[in-house]
Amino acid sequence: MNLYELLINAADKDPAALAVVDASGSVDYGTLDRRANALAHRLRDLGVDRGDRIVIWADKSVDMVAGMQAVLRVGAAYVPVDATTPASRVALLVCDCDATVILTTAVREPLISAEVGSTRVIQDLAEQLQADSARVNADVHMDDLAYILYTSGSTGTPKGVCISHCNACAFIDWAVTELDASPRDRFANHAPLTFDLSVLDLYAAFASGASVHLIAPELAYAPVQLVDFLYQEHITVWYSVPSALTLMMRDGRLLDRPAPSRLRAVMFAGEPFSITWVRRLAGWTDARLLNLYGPTETNVCTFHEVIPTDLDRDRPVPIGTAACGNKVWIRRSDGCTGEPGDEGQLFVEGPTVMRGYWGQQPHRGPYATGDIVKVLFDGSLDYIGRRDEMVKVRGNRIELGEVETAYTTHPDVAETAAVVVGQGADAQLVVFVVPLPNRRPGVLALRAHCAQRLPRYMVPDDVHLIDELPRTRNGKLDRAKLASRISAIDGDRGSSKPSSEKDVL
Repeated sequence: MNLYELLINAADKDPAALAVVDASGSVDYGTLDRRANALAHRLRDLGVDRGDRIVIWADKSVDMVAGMQAVLRVGAAYVPVDATTPASRVALLVCDCDATVILTTAVREPLISAEVGSTRVIQDLAEQLQADSARVNADVHMDDLAYILYTSGSTGTPKGVCISHCNACAFIDWAVTELDASPRDRFANHAPLTFDLSVLDLYAAFASGASVHLIAPELAYAPVQLVDFLYQEHITVWYSVPSALTLMMRDGRLLDRPAPSRLRAVMFAGEPFSITWVRRLAGWTDARLLNLYGPTETNVCTFHEVIPTDLDRDRPVPIGTAACGNKVWIRRSDGCTGEPGDEGQLFVEGPTVMRGYWGQQPHRGPYATGDIVKVLFDGSLDYIGRRDEMVKVRGNRIELGEVETAYTTHPDVAETAAVVVGQGADAQLVVFVVPLPNRRPGVLALRAHCAQRLPRYMVPDDVHLIDELPRTRNGKLDRAKLASRISAIDGDRGSSKPSSEKDVL
C-alpha cells in the first residue's frame, strides 16, 4: 500500500472518523478524501503527470495535507516548503527541482509570481473546487518518488532528499506495529510538514485510521500553550524534538499537572535529550518513552525504549538498535567494522534509505550518516557526536556553511563563521562577521539580509562584528575559540566598559 492509499483505505473504512485537526477546525476522512481528490483532478487538468514535482508553499493546515495527498494521487512528488521561507528561496527550490506547479495561498501567490514569472503554474491551494466522484488512480509504483525534503547544504545550496513510497512506508509500517496504533489514537503533529518527524505523525495516523492534530508553528515553542494542547486535544501519541519537551517541563509547568491518562507513548528525535529531563519525564508518566534516531536521508533507522536502568546514566539514553528492517553498523577509523566498546561512524543500509539527492546520481549501497557512535556491550548504540559541521538547533538540522554563505553575500562582508552555543532548548545559533575594510554594516541590516535568504529557523539568534576570525595552527577556522568568546561578550554586556570588538543584536 502506497502513501496515498493509506488515506483512501481509512476513508473507505470509516469516512466519518476524525482525520485532521488544525487551528481552524477539523475534517473527517471522507471530507479530506474528497478535497484531495478534487485537487488531484485540477492537477491533472494542469498537465501534472507521474514523476513531476509539485512545490507546496503554505501554512501547516488541513489544506496543505490535502495538497500533499492530491499530488501523490496523480503519481507526482510533493516538495513542502515552510510558510516563513522567503519567496526568493522558494523560487530557488522551484527551479532546483524543476517543479511543474506551485501550490500556495492567495496571499503568497503574488510574491512567488514576482520571482518565477510565467515560467510556472501557480494554483491556490484553498480554492474551492468541484469534487469529482471518480478517484484519480495513478499507476504508482512503490519505488516512485513520493516527496523531496530540502535540508541545509554544506556548500550553501540546499540538498533535496528524495524519498520513495517504499522508503516512507517501510518506516510507517514499523511505527504502526511498534506503537500498536489504532483508530482510538490521537497523534500530535509538532514538527513542520517540511521536517521528517511529521511523516510519522501524518501517515501512521492515516494507516491506523487515527486522527492527527496539527500544532500551529507559532505555538511550537510556546511552553504553556503546548502543555494545554496536550491536555485539550487528549493526545495519545506525542512525537517531537527534545527541546520542545524540555520547554514544556521547564517553563510550561507540565510536571505540576497529573499525566494524561490517555497518553501512552512519548517519542523524541532530532537531538540528544538531557538525561536529567528524561528522568523527570519518566517519573511523571507511565507512557512509553521512545528515542528515535535517523538523519533525513534514512528517516528512522534505530530506536530505543527507555528502561529504568537508563535513568542511572550520566548521558543521554542510547539511540538503540536497528529499526524498520534496516541494518546498522559502525566503521572504525581504521576501516574495520566496530565491535562492542568501539567508536566509529554509523552506516545504514535498508528499506528506509533515500533514493538519493535530487539532481545527483542515485544513492547506492550503505549510507554514511556522519555521526560517531559507540557500540555498547549489549549491542545497542550510543550517540557521540558529528564528524562534520552540521548542527542541530531546536531540532532543526543546519549546515553552518549555508548560514555563513548567506552572510558572505552581503556587499559589506568579508568572511563569516557560525557556531552553536548552549545545549538542548537553550541552544543558540551565533554568527561572527568580519566586515570589509572601511565598512561597518549594522547588525539589523545583516539580519534582514539573512532573513531574505534563509528559512526562519536558520536565522542566527545573535550577530557579532569582529576584526578577524581565529584560526588553528594549520590555518583552519577555530570554532571552539569563537564559541568560548560568547561568555566573555555576555559578561561585557553587564559592564560599562566599552568594547570595540562587538556589535550585538
